[in-house]
Amino acid sequence: MSTLRFTNLTRQIEIGANCYLLEAGERRIVLDCGAHPKMEGRESLPTLDHLNGHPLDAIILTHAHQDHLGSLPVLMRQHPRTPAFMTDPTLQLADVMLHNSVNVMAKRHENGEGDAPTFSHREATNCVRRFQPLPLHQRFNLSGDRLGFDEVADVSIQFEDAGHILGSAAVLIETQGRRILYTGDINFDNQSLMLGAKLPEDNLDTVIIECTRGAVPQPAGFTREQEELRFATSIREVFAKGGSVLVPVFALGKSQEVLTMILTMRKKGLLPECPVYIGGLSTKLTEIHDRLASASHRQHLGLDLLESVGPFTISGREVNQLPIKPGRIYALSSGMMTEHTLSNVIASQFIPNPAHGIFFVGYADPESPAGRLRSAKLGDSVQVSAEAASETLRCRVETFGFSAHGDRDSFVSYLERAAPRQVIFVHGDPDAQEWMRETLRPRLPDTKLLSAPSGVPLELAE
Repeated sequence: MSTLRFTNLTRQIEIGANCYLLEAGERRIVLDCGAHPKMEGRESLPTLDHLNGHPLDAIILTHAHQDHLGSLPVLMRQHPRTPAFMTDPTLQLADVMLHNSVNVMAKRHENGEGDAPTFSHREATNCVRRFQPLPLHQRFNLSGDRLGFDEVADVSIQFEDAGHILGSAAVLIETQGRRILYTGDINFDNQSLMLGAKLPEDNLDTVIIECTRGAVPQPAGFTREQEELRFATSIREVFAKGGSVLVPVFALGKSQEVLTMILTMRKKGLLPECPVYIGGLSTKLTEIHDRLASASHRQHLGLDLLESVGPFTISGREVNQLPIKPGRIYALSSGMMTEHTLSNVIASQFIPNPAHGIFFVGYADPESPAGRLRSAKLGDSVQVSAEAASETLRCRVETFGFSAHGDRDSFVSYLERAAPRQVIFVHGDPDAQEWMRETLRPRLPDTKLLSAPSGVPLELAE
């Protein structure tokens, strides 16, 4: 039988510049091509040197977050004839995200804080022109042609909804009589806006699965409904003290989830009508969500978030002069409060004021400004950027469990049902992958449970 192997092109076992190579005989397929959020220049890229000297047959993009998308123009520069496949929502979101990435890299470089951009606006535009959108639940060969029920291709691909963000998809790859599922980022539970993933479970030979939250247990008795109630209660308590709430968010996914929560809570009488502020990138991405409101896999079909919630847009030029008034919600990116982002700049007005609250609703790297603030205690001295003065932490800081990644127990349950011959863990730190392996080993004794060291080809299960 022909070669069938998988190589991790992420620089190490971590959550970073996600990128993987699948070889099926003479066919070579790249799965995602992200940029590492903590690195600059070449070090932010996957190890694309492994692809030199060999043509690629296809690139598959599972969703439009930067850690899966952000190096795609570099890869497509090196392989100018290779098609890239994704869902239509991902195509529309990726267009905005790539150009925003150029802006961010250029600004950091101009400020002397980072390397020159790894690609240009022109390259981003040319890259998007070569994207080929595919619908969910239908089989296609690598040329993008749809396959009939009885037709056979040497390699076929089929997208299934991953439940992570708008347009996110897992991909089922069939070749050489074997079925390989690459999940991308997944969430099996319904969120406020997005519906949970429904992935294939039958006759899977290999599952390549993310395990972002593998080291994080779900709190006992946790429910999304109760967490949303706690979130609403905390906002009301801040308002009652004459304060406002800063919610650092990722512009793609988390912004739209928070807007949906605010609207739902208003309708239930859990939140008063109040001004809501978001950033310019969040507005652009929410416009795409609204445009696809009746044509995507989500709850609240037809809901126009910008019209129903009515948020105000804050630009980077005005954030420094923005007065913080009571009874407002500022849902601003970035979620990790990276320096010079809206949430970072505005945080200095919240931190020393005991009336205000800063509420985190997603992941934050422990070394990021958001991570440092989350670990600080009242009375600690906090500095969120090199340019900001240290402030004594007096505002209320809380963290809420609204992750767009599924919890580890739901992943274990899925893998037990699917019982593939082989599982390869990716997109997770070493301790997360270790927990997944040790938990599944007695439950799936006949399944190979592997991590994928960077640059080391793994033979896929026969």
